[in-house]
Amino acid sequence: MTADFLAATRTFYDTIADDYADHFRAELTHRPLERALLATYAELVGAGGEVADLGCGPGRTTARLAALGLSVFGLDLSESMLAVARRENPDLRFVPGSMLELDLPDEALAGVVCWYSSIHTPDDRLPELFGEFARVLRPGGHLLLAFQVGDVARRLEEPWGHPVTLDFLRRRPERMAELLGDAGFALRSTTVRERDEALGETSPQAFLLAARRPAASPVAG
Repeated sequence: MTADFLAATRTFYDTIADDYADHFRAELTHRPLERALLATYAELVGAGGEVADLGCGPGRTTARLAALGLSVFGLDLSESMLAVARRENPDLRFVPGSMLELDLPDEALAGVVCWYSSIHTPDDRLPELFGEFARVLRPGGHLLLAFQVGDVARRLEEPWGHPVTLDFLRRRPERMAELLGDAGFALRSTTVRERDEALGETSPQAFLLAARRPAASPVAG
């Protein structure tokens, strides 16, 4: 199952990378709420904090976080997306990899951003995904998670005429918050923005900000 959905996601984004990057080139320009949330996140992490932008795509959010003073790198399954990110942001680091198996030691990071990149992970793999986020975050480290709200997946077929198809999974914020709590996170805020038809959105957008809880202290005998 893991190999199937990872391979499908990689193939989809390898195929559409250049068109995707062109279409969403000014994505944050028209989203003031998202810019404010990223700025808030950067302030909470603190200047120079080490952050991973997981599922970074063409690196636009990675670059925004770097401009906000964070020490950030991007990770993505798609080598074609990474090629765009490196071309457009030659001073930033972008590495290939899977969010489910991060090549990082425990408690290596001050922050993790998962900006619309959990939306291809099957429901039954979300506990594993969030557990991996918790593993690489230091106690008190911050996670910012963005996703579309809903119950029914949206299937995107032949984008820009390319012969590929992929499901985009929508989730309920309450359920995602519950899963984060199970993985060791304390929820700090939930923001839901209604869909913006002018931007071509078909569902509300959710943003969860959470912090990794400190490990429980052993009880003295």
